[in-house]
Amino acid sequence: EVQLVESGGGLVQVGGSLRLSCAASGFTFDEYAIGWFRQAPGKEREGVSCISGGDGSTLYGDSVKGRFTISNDNAKKTVYLEMNRLKPEDTAVYYCAVKKYGTFCPVHGMDYWGVGTLVTVSL
Repeated sequence: EVQLVESGGGLVQVGGSLRLSCAASGFTFDEYAIGWFRQAPGKEREGVSCISGGDGSTLYGDSVKGRFTISNDNAKKTVYLEMNRLKPEDTAVYYCAVKKYGTFCPVHGMDYWGVGTLVTVSL
């Protein structure tokens, strides 16, 4: 059974940093694409970043490029999202999700989702 558990969310001031973690189990890490997504109140879920378990290639949404970094630790089966220079518009529930045998992370095509962790960026 695939399980994803996010952690690391919280309250941070504008310009601050947070690191989110997604602990994964129940699948072979290098056969999946793993992504971070977020959903703000009243808005649709959007893709933030994606990493391919096979070759480690990464993708970022335009709004986070240069500020967020995705990485994975295959030994720990954990994916991280390092978030820097946070802005109020980054406030959202952040989810990790996986896609079987994938190299990218379509928001409507992921196979498994975590329950999310809330990030709040205050002025």
